[in-house]
Amino acid sequence: MAMTPPGAWRAPSTARNRDAILLILEPRLPAKGLVLEIASGAGEHAAFLAGALPGLTWLPTDPDPAALVSIEAWRGHAALPNLLEPRPLDAADPQAWPLDAADAVVCINMTHISPWAATQGLVAGAGRILPPRGLLYLYGPFAVGGVMAPTNALFDAELKARDPAWGVRDLEQIEALAAESGLALRERIVMPANNLSLVFVKG
Repeated sequence: MAMTPPGAWRAPSTARNRDAILLILEPRLPAKGLVLEIASGAGEHAAFLAGALPGLTWLPTDPDPAALVSIEAWRGHAALPNLLEPRPLDAADPQAWPLDAADAVVCINMTHISPWAATQGLVAGAGRILPPRGLLYLYGPFAVGGVMAPTNALFDAELKARDPAWGVRDLEQIEALAAESGLALRERIVMPANNLSLVFVKG
Protein backbone atom coordinates (compact mmCIF):
# COMPACT_ATOMS: atom_id res chain seq x y z
CA MET A 1 0.00 0.00 0.00
CA ALA A 2 1.30 3.48 -0.88
CA MET A 3 2.33 5.75 1.96
CA THR A 4 -0.35 7.93 3.52
CA PRO A 5 1.03 11.47 3.85
CA PRO A 6 1.01 13.07 7.31
CA GLY A 7 -2.32 14.75 7.94
CA ALA A 8 -4.11 12.84 5.17
CA TRP A 9 -7.08 10.50 5.45
CA ARG A 10 -7.36 7.28 3.52
CA ALA A 11 -10.74 5.90 2.36
CA PRO A 12 -10.55 2.17 1.51
CA SER A 13 -13.33 2.54 -1.07
CA THR A 14 -11.19 4.90 -3.15
CA ALA A 15 -8.69 2.21 -4.05
CA ARG A 16 -11.56 -0.06 -5.07
CA ASN A 17 -13.42 2.37 -7.32
CA ARG A 18 -10.95 4.91 -8.64
CA ASP A 19 -9.85 2.93 -11.70
CA ALA A 20 -13.45 2.18 -12.68
CA ILE A 21 -14.33 5.87 -12.32
CA LEU A 22 -11.33 6.91 -14.41
CA LEU A 23 -12.44 4.57 -17.19
CA ILE A 24 -15.75 6.46 -17.32
CA LEU A 25 -14.34 9.96 -17.00
CA GLU A 26 -11.33 9.81 -19.30
CA PRO A 27 -13.22 9.54 -22.62
CA ARG A 28 -16.01 11.91 -21.53
CA LEU A 29 -14.23 14.85 -19.91
CA PRO A 30 -12.78 17.52 -22.18
CA ALA A 31 -9.09 17.16 -23.05
CA LYS A 32 -8.38 20.51 -21.39
CA GLY A 33 -10.17 22.79 -18.98
CA LEU A 34 -11.16 23.18 -15.33
CA VAL A 35 -12.85 20.39 -13.39
CA LEU A 36 -14.62 21.35 -10.16
CA GLU A 37 -14.81 18.44 -7.73
CA ILE A 38 -17.57 18.77 -5.14
CA ALA A 39 -17.20 17.03 -1.76
CA SER A 40 -13.65 15.83 -2.35
CA GLY A 41 -13.49 14.28 1.13
CA ALA A 42 -10.07 12.81 1.87
CA GLY A 43 -8.68 14.12 -1.42
CA GLU A 44 -7.47 10.77 -2.76
CA HIS A 45 -9.69 10.89 -5.84
CA ALA A 46 -8.49 14.41 -6.64
CA ALA A 47 -4.84 13.39 -6.51
CA PHE A 48 -5.41 10.21 -8.52
CA LEU A 49 -7.61 11.74 -11.21
CA ALA A 50 -5.46 14.85 -11.61
CA GLY A 51 -2.45 12.59 -12.07
CA ALA A 52 -4.23 10.43 -14.63
CA LEU A 53 -5.66 13.41 -16.57
CA PRO A 54 -2.78 15.90 -16.82
CA GLY A 55 -4.48 18.05 -19.45
CA LEU A 56 -7.16 19.08 -16.97
CA THR A 57 -6.88 21.49 -14.07
CA TRP A 58 -8.52 19.92 -11.00
CA LEU A 59 -10.07 22.03 -8.23
CA PRO A 60 -10.99 19.97 -5.14
CA THR A 61 -13.47 21.39 -2.63
CA ASP A 62 -15.18 20.39 0.60
CA PRO A 63 -17.20 22.14 3.35
CA ASP A 64 -15.28 20.37 6.15
CA PRO A 65 -12.09 22.14 7.32
CA ALA A 66 -10.60 18.80 8.41
CA ALA A 67 -11.20 17.38 4.93
CA LEU A 68 -9.44 20.40 3.40
CA VAL A 69 -6.38 19.57 5.52
CA SER A 70 -6.40 16.00 4.20
CA ILE A 71 -6.88 17.15 0.60
CA GLU A 72 -3.93 19.54 0.94
CA ALA A 73 -1.80 16.72 2.37
CA TRP A 74 -2.55 14.52 -0.63
CA ARG A 75 -1.94 17.49 -2.92
CA GLY A 76 1.45 18.11 -1.39
CA HIS A 77 2.31 14.43 -1.66
CA ALA A 78 1.24 14.23 -5.32
CA ALA A 79 3.05 17.48 -6.28
CA LEU A 80 1.00 17.87 -9.46
CA PRO A 81 0.97 21.20 -11.31
CA ASN A 82 -2.67 20.70 -12.38
CA LEU A 83 -4.03 19.99 -8.88
CA LEU A 84 -5.12 23.27 -7.30
CA GLU A 85 -5.22 24.20 -3.64
CA PRO A 86 -8.49 22.94 -2.11
CA ARG A 87 -11.23 25.48 -1.51
CA PRO A 88 -14.10 25.46 1.00
CA LEU A 89 -17.44 24.93 -0.73
CA ASP A 90 -20.91 24.06 0.55
CA ALA A 91 -22.82 22.30 -2.22
CA ALA A 92 -26.11 23.40 -0.66
CA ASP A 93 -25.25 27.08 -1.23
CA PRO A 94 -24.40 27.31 -4.95
CA GLN A 95 -24.56 31.11 -5.02
CA ALA A 96 -21.55 31.16 -2.69
CA TRP A 97 -19.39 28.77 -4.72
CA PRO A 98 -15.85 30.18 -5.13
CA LEU A 99 -15.97 30.27 -8.95
CA ASP A 100 -18.38 31.25 -11.69
CA ALA A 101 -17.37 28.82 -14.44
CA ALA A 102 -16.00 25.31 -14.86
CA ASP A 103 -15.80 22.96 -17.83
CA ALA A 104 -17.00 19.95 -15.81
CA VAL A 105 -18.31 19.17 -12.33
CA VAL A 106 -17.50 15.86 -10.64
CA CYS A 107 -19.12 14.59 -7.43
CA ILE A 108 -18.24 11.16 -6.04
CA ASN A 109 -20.16 9.58 -3.15
CA MET A 110 -21.85 12.67 -1.76
CA THR A 111 -25.57 12.53 -2.49
CA HIS A 112 -26.34 9.74 -0.01
CA ILE A 113 -24.26 11.10 2.90
CA SER A 114 -25.59 14.64 2.90
CA PRO A 115 -29.00 16.32 3.21
CA TRP A 116 -31.17 16.54 0.10
CA ALA A 117 -30.43 20.28 0.02
CA ALA A 118 -26.82 19.45 -0.88
CA THR A 119 -27.94 17.52 -3.97
CA GLN A 120 -30.34 20.31 -4.90
CA GLY A 121 -27.54 22.86 -4.61
CA LEU A 122 -25.09 20.65 -6.47
CA VAL A 123 -27.37 20.34 -9.49
CA ALA A 124 -28.39 24.01 -9.47
CA GLY A 125 -24.79 25.13 -9.14
CA ALA A 126 -23.61 22.86 -11.94
CA GLY A 127 -26.37 24.20 -14.17
CA ARG A 128 -25.23 27.74 -13.39
CA ILE A 129 -21.46 27.39 -13.97
CA LEU A 130 -21.23 24.79 -16.76
CA PRO A 131 -20.96 25.87 -20.40
CA PRO A 132 -23.17 24.39 -23.12
CA ARG A 133 -22.32 20.67 -23.41
CA GLY A 134 -20.57 20.85 -20.04
CA LEU A 135 -20.63 17.64 -18.01
CA LEU A 136 -21.91 16.88 -14.51
CA TYR A 137 -20.75 13.47 -13.26
CA LEU A 138 -22.23 11.74 -10.22
CA TYR A 139 -21.08 8.44 -8.74
CA GLY A 140 -22.62 6.42 -5.95
CA PRO A 141 -25.57 4.21 -5.00
CA PHE A 142 -28.97 5.24 -6.35
CA ALA A 143 -32.51 3.88 -6.38
CA VAL A 144 -34.08 3.48 -9.81
CA GLY A 145 -37.86 3.72 -9.91
CA GLY A 146 -37.85 3.53 -6.13
CA VAL A 147 -36.05 0.17 -6.21
CA MET A 148 -32.51 -0.47 -5.03
CA ALA A 149 -30.23 -3.48 -4.69
CA PRO A 150 -30.61 -5.35 -1.37
CA THR A 151 -27.14 -4.27 -0.23
CA ASN A 152 -28.00 -0.67 -1.01
CA ALA A 153 -31.28 -0.99 0.89
CA LEU A 154 -29.33 -2.11 3.97
CA PHE A 155 -26.87 0.73 3.45
CA ASP A 156 -29.77 3.18 3.13
CA ALA A 157 -31.19 2.01 6.47
CA GLU A 158 -27.78 2.38 8.12
CA LEU A 159 -27.36 5.89 6.73
CA LYS A 160 -30.80 7.00 7.93
CA ALA A 161 -30.07 5.57 11.38
CA ARG A 162 -26.96 7.78 11.52
CA ASP A 163 -28.76 10.86 10.17
CA PRO A 164 -32.42 10.94 9.04
CA ALA A 165 -31.49 13.57 6.42
CA TRP A 166 -29.16 11.09 4.67
CA GLY A 167 -30.08 8.20 2.41
CA VAL A 168 -29.77 6.67 -1.06
CA ARG A 169 -31.41 9.07 -3.54
CA ASP A 170 -33.86 8.24 -6.27
CA LEU A 171 -32.48 8.66 -9.77
CA GLU A 172 -35.72 10.08 -11.14
CA GLN A 173 -35.77 12.85 -8.52
CA ILE A 174 -32.23 13.87 -9.44
CA GLU A 175 -33.09 13.72 -13.12
CA ALA A 176 -36.05 16.06 -12.53
CA LEU A 177 -33.82 18.48 -10.60
CA ALA A 178 -31.31 18.41 -13.43
CA ALA A 179 -33.96 19.22 -16.03
CA GLU A 180 -34.89 22.36 -14.05
CA SER A 181 -31.26 23.50 -14.37
CA GLY A 182 -30.89 22.72 -18.07
CA LEU A 183 -29.10 19.41 -17.57
CA ALA A 184 -30.10 16.16 -19.28
CA LEU A 185 -29.15 12.64 -18.21
CA ARG A 186 -27.17 11.26 -21.14
CA GLU A 187 -25.75 8.05 -19.64
CA ARG A 188 -26.49 5.72 -16.73
CA ILE A 189 -23.63 3.27 -16.35
CA VAL A 190 -23.65 0.30 -13.99
CA MET A 191 -20.54 0.21 -11.80
CA PRO A 192 -19.09 -2.34 -9.36
CA ALA A 193 -20.69 -2.88 -5.95
CA ASN A 194 -24.18 -1.77 -7.08
CA ASN A 195 -23.12 1.80 -7.79
CA LEU A 196 -23.98 3.93 -10.81
CA SER A 197 -22.19 6.54 -12.87
CA LEU A 198 -24.59 9.27 -13.97
CA VAL A 199 -23.50 11.58 -16.78
CA PHE A 200 -25.53 14.78 -17.22
CA VAL A 201 -24.87 17.26 -20.01
CA LYS A 202 -25.92 20.89 -20.14
CA GLY A 203 -28.09 21.68 -23.16
